Amino acid sequence: MTSTFHSIETAKRSLFTQTAALSTTGHNIANANTPGYSRQVVRMTESIPMAPFAFLRSTSPGQLGTGSEFVSIERIRESFLDDQFRKESSSQGAWDVRFSTLGKLEATLNEPSDSGLAKVINNFWDAWSDFSQDPQDITNRKIVKETTLALTDAINQMSRQMNDLSSDLTNSVDLQASSINSLLSQVASLNSNINKIESLGDNANDLRDQRDYAMDQLSKIANVQIVPLETGYQVTLAGQIVVAGDVVTAVTGATLQAGYEGGTLTGGETFGTLHSRDVYVADYKNQLNQLVNTIANGEVEITLPAGSVLPEGTILNNIVYSNANNNRTLGSDLKVSVNGINGLHKLGYTLAGNSPTAGGDFFVSKDGSPLSADNVTLSQLIKDDPNYIASSIRTAGTGTDEKIVAGNNSLALLMSGLKISKFDFGAGFSKPATIDDFFTSIVGQIGVESKEAERQVQNATLLTEQVDGSRQSISGVSLDEEMSNLIKFQHAYGAASRFMTTFDELLDKLINGTGVVGR
Repeated sequence: MTSTFHSIETAKRSLFTQTAALSTTGHNIANANTPGYSRQVVRMTESIPMAPFAFLRSTSPGQLGTGSEFVSIERIRESFLDDQFRKESSSQGAWDVRFSTLGKLEATLNEPSDSGLAKVINNFWDAWSDFSQDPQDITNRKIVKETTLALTDAINQMSRQMNDLSSDLTNSVDLQASSINSLLSQVASLNSNINKIESLGDNANDLRDQRDYAMDQLSKIANVQIVPLETGYQVTLAGQIVVAGDVVTAVTGATLQAGYEGGTLTGGETFGTLHSRDVYVADYKNQLNQLVNTIANGEVEITLPAGSVLPEGTILNNIVYSNANNNRTLGSDLKVSVNGINGLHKLGYTLAGNSPTAGGDFFVSKDGSPLSADNVTLSQLIKDDPNYIASSIRTAGTGTDEKIVAGNNSLALLMSGLKISKFDFGAGFSKPATIDDFFTSIVGQIGVESKEAERQVQNATLLTEQVDGSRQSISGVSLDEEMSNLIKFQHAYGAASRFMTTFDELLDKLINGTGVVGR
C-alpha cells in the first residue's frame, strides 16, 4: 500500500520541475539579444515509479507513478553549423580587409579625375610642347621646371601614401595579434571553468556559449581549427597549437607573418591584412617605381633630325660621335634608342654658359640612392637655373668658336614627342607602351581588382549571413516561442498547485474528519 502522503510528493516534484522550466524560459527571454547566447531547454522525464511492496509480487494492480523531474538543462547548439559559420566568417574577414585596402589605393591614385597623376603627367608633356615653340623664353623654361616639380611631388606623395598604408597594415597585424591573444586567454580560462563545473555533473551552458562566441570572434581575425577534448577546446592557429586546456601559447606579428608565408594562415582579417600589404600595396608601389624609372631611364626609340650636332663623346648605336671622328654633325636622320628623358636630355645643349654644354640628368634621386618613386626629383641645377634645361641640338662654328643655336627647338620637340613614344618597361610588361598607356593599365588593374574584391565581400557576407541564419533558427531565442512556453509551464505549475491543494483537503478530511463518531 502506498504512503498516505505519496501524492503530496508527486505534486511537489511537479512544482519543482515546472519552476525550473519557467526559470529557464525567463533566462532565455532575458538573453534574447545577448550575442552568442544559445537557447536552453529543461529535459523532463517521469520519475521512477513506486512498485507495491511485496515478498514476490504484489496483488495490487500496476505501478503507481511518482510524478516528473528534470534531469538536465541543455543548450540547443549544432556544432556543424558553428564550423561552417567560422569558415565563412574567416573568408569574409579576409575579403573585408582586402576590399578596404584596394579602396584606399584607389583613393591614392585618384583616377579618373582632374587632379590625379594622369593630369599632372599630361601637363608635363604640354609644358614641353609649349616650350618647343619658344625655347629661349625664360617663362617657358620656368613652366617646364614647375610642371616637372609638380610631377615629381605628386609621385613622391603617392609613394608616401603607399608607404604609410603599408606601415598601417603592419601595425594592424600587431594589434590583431593582441586581440587574438586576449581571445585565446578567454578560451583557456573558460576551458578551466567549464571543466570544474561539469566535473560535478552539471552543464556549463552559459560558459560554453561564451567560449563559442569567443571562437566566433577569433575566426573572423584568423582561420582556426578546433578539436574538442576532455580538457576543453584545443585551438590551432597558423599551424600552431595555441590553446590546450588552460595553457595558452601567445602569438606575435612575426608568428602570423610566418604562418602567412608558410601557407597555414589562409583566412581572417590577419590574412587579408598581410595579403594586402605584401601583394596589393607592394605591387602598386613596384609599378609606380617602374613608371618613374622608365620615364627617367627607360629605353625608347627616337629619330634625331639631320643637321643635329651631338655633344662630344656621345655614344649611340655603339658609335662614338666626336670631333676626332668628324661625325658629330648628322648628315641624315638617325634612328636611335636612348635611355628615357635623361638619355635624351644629354643629347642637347643648355643655355647656361658661353660654350656648348651638354645637358645632364633631368631626373635625379634626392639622396643619391637608386631612383624610385620615393626620391625622384628634378635636377638641382635646373631647380636653381632653368637655363640648364637642354632644348637645342644645333651649334654653329667649330673649336673655340662653336656656339649654341639658342633658338633651335629640335630637342624640345623630341621631348614633347615622347608622349606618344613607346618605352620598354622591362620584365612584366609584354610589349613597349607609352607612359600614358602604362599608367592607364595601373588604374585599370586596380579597378578590376577592387570590383572583384567587392563581389567577393558581397558573396562572403551573404554566405556568412545564411549560415548564421540557419544557426539562429536552431540556437536563437524566439520570443514568440518562449512566451508560448511561459504560458504552458505557468498552467502546468497552476495545475500542480491545484492538485496539491486538493490532496491537502483530502488529508485534512482524513485526519480531522474521520473516527469522530460518538464524540
